[in-house]
Amino acid sequence: MTDPRLSKLAKLLVNYSTKVQPGEFVFVQCDEVALPWAKEVIKEVVKAGGHAEYRLTSEQIDETVLKYSSEEQLREEKFILKNVLAKADVWLTAWGGRNTRSFTNIPGEKMKANLQGATSWRKIYSERMGDGSLRWCGTQFPTQSEAQEASMSLSDYEDFVYGAGLLDSEDPVAEWMRISAEQDRWVNYLNTKKELHIISEGTDIKVKIEGRKWINCDGRVNFPDGEIFTSPVHESINGYITFSFPSIYMGQEVEGIRLEVENGKVVKAEAKAGEELLKSLLATDEGSCYFGEMAIGTNYGIKECTKNILFDEKIGGTIHMAIGDSMPEAGGTNKSSLHWDMICDMRNGGKIYADGELFYENGQFKMEILEKYGL
Repeated sequence: MTDPRLSKLAKLLVNYSTKVQPGEFVFVQCDEVALPWAKEVIKEVVKAGGHAEYRLTSEQIDETVLKYSSEEQLREEKFILKNVLAKADVWLTAWGGRNTRSFTNIPGEKMKANLQGATSWRKIYSERMGDGSLRWCGTQFPTQSEAQEASMSLSDYEDFVYGAGLLDSEDPVAEWMRISAEQDRWVNYLNTKKELHIISEGTDIKVKIEGRKWINCDGRVNFPDGEIFTSPVHESINGYITFSFPSIYMGQEVEGIRLEVENGKVVKAEAKAGEELLKSLLATDEGSCYFGEMAIGTNYGIKECTKNILFDEKIGGTIHMAIGDSMPEAGGTNKSSLHWDMICDMRNGGKIYADGELFYENGQFKMEILEKYGL
């Protein structure tokens, strides 16, 4: 029997997040272990009048390709994604596999080469998301491997995943519309600002945001959601930042990351574990040593790190910054085949100033600021 929350998720992704219209080409992609999700989503796409095509991937095959390919082979462009994303109106993806550590022993240089092979499709994706001609939403299908990674049973992890998306509520869409309205107030505030100054343990960094647009993440691109983000002026960031939680890239864990930044460029990178991979990925291409995203997590229903970036970057009381590719829809201009989010906990003494005004402290927005400006 299908979990009713999975059916609710499929309906929400198709009818709220991406608003599939009759005749639209919808590309559905997930690992083979997430087949129940694909079936429910495709059912809703067809009911909405969309034209659905799908692709089931396999961690085992991906591991084989990475293990036995040369770096030159891995740099070859990914033909399927390049061509499908040039044509699709909507792209729906689900994360979730059988083993979160499938790629643990793949050398950093091979991971870098594989990223370079994604350049062609990432360029198309970035441009089409930026001009609105492609609508994408990614979500999580709860699996045993992700449950183990989060130190939960599968049933507890299912409750966590669906609870974070408010799928237990009678009308999840109404809940996300309420969240959207609340977050929009802070988007309107930040859209008037020129610079952020972020201070926390091991962090003192200034981020220029003048002329950039803040985006309200209310379940239309990631699901579950809960953040506001922008793409900073990437050559105008200075200072240092320490990331509180492990950053995971294709199953490989990098812990205790500290970056020093001068005029936007990461000039010094350290990590307590995984430093070789960190430095290799920072050298992926010309844009991979600059930041493409600055964001504030707003989902206070997510409280702990689960080593899954979809959830961890949304933790209420944190910020995250991503090295690499920026978002054109936010005004970003940095280009890279890498986009890697890293999270900084602000709940113990963290502060954010906007043009010198303290609007965020100890992981909480200062609501009196909104009242001050009538927002």
